[in-house]
Amino acid sequence: MVIAHPDIGFRPLTRDDFELLARWLATPDVARWWHQEFDGAALERDFGPGIDGAEPGDNLVVLVAGTPVGLVQRCRIADYPEYLHEFEPVIGAVPPTAYTIDYLIGVPELIGRGLGPVIIASVSADTFDRYGDAQTLLVPVVAANRRSWRALEKAGFRIVASGDLVPDNPIDDPAHHILQLDRPADASS
Repeated sequence: MVIAHPDIGFRPLTRDDFELLARWLATPDVARWWHQEFDGAALERDFGPGIDGAEPGDNLVVLVAGTPVGLVQRCRIADYPEYLHEFEPVIGAVPPTAYTIDYLIGVPELIGRGLGPVIIASVSADTFDRYGDAQTLLVPVVAANRRSWRALEKAGFRIVASGDLVPDNPIDDPAHHILQLDRPADASS
């Protein structure tokens, strides 16, 4: 398992980050899996409510030694009923204390160099530290996105279910893995 790294940090996404976020979302490796519109109106629609606190969850800029390199989204699954309805046929009942994350590395030269598991381990540790009710993290990943689910495994997650979910990118098969990481026994609760 990868351990959280002290050079990895997070800060809330702001509208001042939209230009940078648009560049990241346009990066071919990111665009392939996120399939996210990135013009100004789409960024405002999809990220503005979170920035304003009108939507639960966190949109976090990933910092490596203070330099922005990616994005992490984090939320309690129960705050989004549509997620519950999607998860439950595949995994069964989702605990009310389950959170989920999504992540991207937007700097092409950093993709595929082992940074993903470190970011995932760091945001996982931060989630358990920041949210005392967080007992587990559940992350759905398109089965074809081996790089992503392997990064989760390297960060300590394990595949707990596989089944069909609606993919972010309509070109993908609906086959997904759901990976889980439970709060460490020594983490505060």
